[in-house]
Amino acid sequence: MEKQRLPQEDDHTAALPFDANGSAAGNGELTSPSSEPPANGELTSASSESPARDGWNSKVEYFLAQVGFSVGLGNVWRFPYLCQQNGGGAFLLLYVLLLLVVGTPLFFLELAAGQSIRQGSIGVWKYISPKLCGIGYSSCVVCFFVAVYYNMIIGWSIFYLGSSFQYPLPWEQCPRQGNTTVKECEASSPTTYFWYRKALDITDSIEETGQFNIYLTCCLLAAWTIVCLGMFKGIKTSAKVMYFSSVFPYVVLFCFLVRGLLLDGAMEGIAHMFYPKLEMLGNIQVWRQAATQVFFALGLGFGSVIAYSSYNPKNNNCHRDAFTVSLINFLTSVLATLVVFAILGFRAKNTVKACIVSNVEKFSQQNVTAWENQRWIPNFNFYDPGSVGMEEYGSWLLAHSAEIPVNLTECDLEKEMQKGAEGTGLAFIAFTEAISLLPGSPFWSALFFLMLLNLGLSTMFGTMEGILAPLTDNFKTLARNKTKVTVCSCVIGFVVGLLFTQRCGNYFVTMFDDYTATLPLIIVVVFETFSVSWLYGADRFLDDIKVMLGWRPSVIYKYLWKYVCLLAMVGLLAASLICMFIARPTYMAWNQEKASEGLLKYPDWALAVLSLLIIFAMMPIPLGFIHATLRSRASGDPIGFQPVSTNDKCETPMTDMSGMMQTSL
Repeated sequence: MEKQRLPQEDDHTAALPFDANGSAAGNGELTSPSSEPPANGELTSASSESPARDGWNSKVEYFLAQVGFSVGLGNVWRFPYLCQQNGGGAFLLLYVLLLLVVGTPLFFLELAAGQSIRQGSIGVWKYISPKLCGIGYSSCVVCFFVAVYYNMIIGWSIFYLGSSFQYPLPWEQCPRQGNTTVKECEASSPTTYFWYRKALDITDSIEETGQFNIYLTCCLLAAWTIVCLGMFKGIKTSAKVMYFSSVFPYVVLFCFLVRGLLLDGAMEGIAHMFYPKLEMLGNIQVWRQAATQVFFALGLGFGSVIAYSSYNPKNNNCHRDAFTVSLINFLTSVLATLVVFAILGFRAKNTVKACIVSNVEKFSQQNVTAWENQRWIPNFNFYDPGSVGMEEYGSWLLAHSAEIPVNLTECDLEKEMQKGAEGTGLAFIAFTEAISLLPGSPFWSALFFLMLLNLGLSTMFGTMEGILAPLTDNFKTLARNKTKVTVCSCVIGFVVGLLFTQRCGNYFVTMFDDYTATLPLIIVVVFETFSVSWLYGADRFLDDIKVMLGWRPSVIYKYLWKYVCLLAMVGLLAASLICMFIARPTYMAWNQEKASEGLLKYPDWALAVLSLLIIFAMMPIPLGFIHATLRSRASGDPIGFQPVSTNDKCETPMTDMSGMMQTSL
């Protein structure tokens, strides 16, 4: 079948929420395209829009929302760890390459699709073809899975924020029982003990559930209350909150950067971080982790990018937005990495200095006079341990370690900084320990956890929008009761989230984070890319963008979408599946008796739950295809291919491709 071209845009178009320069249209009130059903069966995207669909008041609101969603906790506690473990500067070069050839083109695809059809994820793929509506439903399910555990992380941040208003900080020193230090704390560290015992009161494995943690339950309730209030009136309220939640983290990061650069050991930490290890580029796992980080950093597949862009006027320059948001996301990751390793370099140097002092004191307490003529007697003043430098101690120990009759340990700065930490281990243990060493530590601690709270909230607003926008766009009953839907969604999220407030809850957070989002989202993006570039047609999609923007993006996007991006996502999916099946999935557990972490294998019932969650997230895709096929055959009226009618009530330049789907499938 010959593909029909799109009709030219009518001169009479709907009022735009803001003009091409980003200024508010009209009197500055939120506007929305009409949702009156088209006459004579004409197909328009407005047919499924709610009567009061919002729009952005200004380009600034949209930009802050999109940046706030894409820049999240992963930029602070995931990216620095990956950079350290996978080649430093070499990993940065690989990340930039994948960002340019895979991440940004896919981000642009989602922005253009949402802005063109002006619907949430369900409406976008349903409008392209009813057989593809399952892609949008899968996005909603994954968004829900992510929201319920992500808000628990925000709850942890609230708990630590509240605990920061104490002097000294409760994790600076080990607690005492009578005249003795608590054994579990003494065998680990004050920050580790506070995290596992005071905050989580964790069990030794996922199979030991334990009772609910009342403090974390209250913090989770507070987190969902904040999200509900922020989403109460849709983007009308969340956009206002974004002015603070999206900007404040940058203020804090710059404050920490300035303070960190003034610390002893900051330069060593940063140099260690960015030193390029080019040999790491030959490791396929480095490529997999870089691609995964690019994928999640931009929030691809969630439907939130589509939802946010759907509130834009049709002529908004989404191509420029894609590059701008991607660049800001990358620069934020680099800024966070500088901050993290400046502070951790300071922590590492303090640890090494304490190690040297301890060893030199141990040496000085021996009968040194009996060793006066020995050649391994150090040249430094071992009666003043604080004056001994790292280099002179290291060179002395290296040269005479076999001869020294005292058991001394190596105190190596490089090895100390190689002790990687990511996720909660970085935020709630390593970085928290470093903050406790700073003068005025309660102030810096409160600032840090307030930053984490705002980073989490801006991402949560986008995640919830990825659930609410598609549902209210496609179900008019929900659209008329959007406030009630928002409140009910938050209540359901809180009830399900109680799973994570148990003493074993941290293990479930790890399970959800590692598995329930990764595979389904990759599969969603594979279907998105294949549907647009092959079923709908990359050339045709670029023509639609030309109608929308007034100019046609480079033909390079056609080849990136059809081959590079699609093959990269399929490869990432295959690599993720292979990693899952080669070795039984494991999780990091805390052993109270040994006061240390250790890897444990997930029990059979946990793997069964994990598998069911992944299957449940993916089921809408085949079910949607089967339902649309059976419905068209039952009606005896196959879904035809017809052009979109663009009138003064709707700005939708895309055409239905169901007829082409019929012939292709």
